[in-house]
Amino acid sequence: MSSPTLRSGGGSSGNLDPHYIPYSVQRRIASFPSGSRLVLETEDYLLQEAQQQAADLVTHLEHIAALDIDSPPHLLRKSGLICTIGPASRNVSMLHEMMKAGMNIARLNFSHGTYEYHLETIGNVRAAVAQFTDSRPVAIALDTKGPEIRTGLLEEGPNATIMLERHDRVRISTNIEHSEMCSKEIIYVDYKNISRVVRPGDKIFIDDGLISLKVEETGADYVDCDVSNGGLLGSKKGVNLPGIEVDLPAVSTRDKADLLFGVEQGIDMVFASFIRNADGVKTIRSILGDEGRNIKIIAKIENHEGVYKINEIIDEADGIMVARGDLGIEIPPEKVFLAQKMIIARCNSAGKPAICATQMLESMVSNPRPTRAEGSDVANAILDGADCVMLSGETAKGKYPLEAVMIMHDICKEAEAAVFQKQLFEELRELTPVPTDPAHTIAIATVEASIKAQAAAIICITTTGRSAYLISQYRPRCPILTITRSGQVARQAHLYRGIFPIHYTKERDPDWPTDVDNRVKACIESGKQRAFIKASDPVMVVTGWRKGAGFTNTMRIIFADD
Repeated sequence: MSSPTLRSGGGSSGNLDPHYIPYSVQRRIASFPSGSRLVLETEDYLLQEAQQQAADLVTHLEHIAALDIDSPPHLLRKSGLICTIGPASRNVSMLHEMMKAGMNIARLNFSHGTYEYHLETIGNVRAAVAQFTDSRPVAIALDTKGPEIRTGLLEEGPNATIMLERHDRVRISTNIEHSEMCSKEIIYVDYKNISRVVRPGDKIFIDDGLISLKVEETGADYVDCDVSNGGLLGSKKGVNLPGIEVDLPAVSTRDKADLLFGVEQGIDMVFASFIRNADGVKTIRSILGDEGRNIKIIAKIENHEGVYKINEIIDEADGIMVARGDLGIEIPPEKVFLAQKMIIARCNSAGKPAICATQMLESMVSNPRPTRAEGSDVANAILDGADCVMLSGETAKGKYPLEAVMIMHDICKEAEAAVFQKQLFEELRELTPVPTDPAHTIAIATVEASIKAQAAAIICITTTGRSAYLISQYRPRCPILTITRSGQVARQAHLYRGIFPIHYTKERDPDWPTDVDNRVKACIESGKQRAFIKASDPVMVVTGWRKGAGFTNTMRIIFADD
């Protein structure tokens, strides 16, 4: 096996020579201590290249121009992969294969299914995890139904449909007498105040926007409309009021029962649907109570009011999901990408995880390969700064759930390597308010040192996960090996970009420094097993000065032992 030539220069952004080593990497090799592996074999170098030829350039344009389609990504995917579990994926063998392919978080959609169904699914997820010989943190998320508005039943039966034609006149009624007697002339909706919040000229969307109505007149318990865009209407279809603030409760009676069920089953996080303001998050937190105080609350932004009040929601929630399905109905579809980029950027600045969801690989519900546009959509979500991406129908009901996970995994790795980390780190550091507390200060210093040392990994020993979350906020190029004795902290860590959680289950050594060293060695061994840490690689280690939470103040650089 020949070794690559060490060449100086490296200024040509068009250099596609696979044996070329950037000047920054040459400096790293020269700085290794005596006895280190000074010569990188070609294949070993390529495994870790991850668009290194573009990483040290000055401008974003230069960085993009220097990207190389033949440059392999890092061995580890840094972003989290969330999969919705449904009939296509809920058996133990399929779940196990999806976990092997990269699934980190199993999403249970409580808009469908009984408690018995979800209880069985939770058991299957945990059974699939138990099949691994090593500890494999896989989180379980409960996605609430949320305060939805729906139509009633058609008078011809729940499986019937009616055709609404363009310019038909239809009355939207809140009279309970019409709840099971919907027809072409009268459609019941279960939102009592609809006639008070809409005005003539407003739009009403039904069934994901397939049917569009224009409000012409309102009464005490009705709204008369003109059909702008017709179609087949079935029973119990969703209703959207784009651009209109509704006074629905943040949590329905059903949602409250679902949340309490989730607490009983030990879920790790809640995906809270249709969050419109910070009060909605507070309501959910109060329902979770003391027993569920460590459950992460991810606010789903699905309407105009949620976008408008995003700052207060970010402050109160543990993370944000850009739920583009309903959001694309509530706001104009051409504005969805603006909301996505804005929300993710604000989450990045605040250090809160951001999830991008809905229709990411939608064609894979029925096809074994995604469209080129879908691949670009996933990649651009990662380039925007999303910590996680989510599969919905692709894994819940699709024909190719495992293939969807594998393809999502590969796209994310390629996109992560293309992030201009140098510029991103500088901007995040500039936006950080000062002074920072010790853990925050150490996080910034660790990321900068990892860049200068070209570290193979950052090892973070944590109790609550906060130190690792802070490091993740500054987007290091290398993975953050986060080792903790808390299974829930390890599972929840998948929400944050770059964190590779390790649930450490060995007995605690009575000598605390020895216990710390044992955990550091466990991380290095894990990295070696996965081939992204090699002998003599520099590794950053972040610890506290004493045992327990809240004492992180130490960063050191070590070299992986032979």
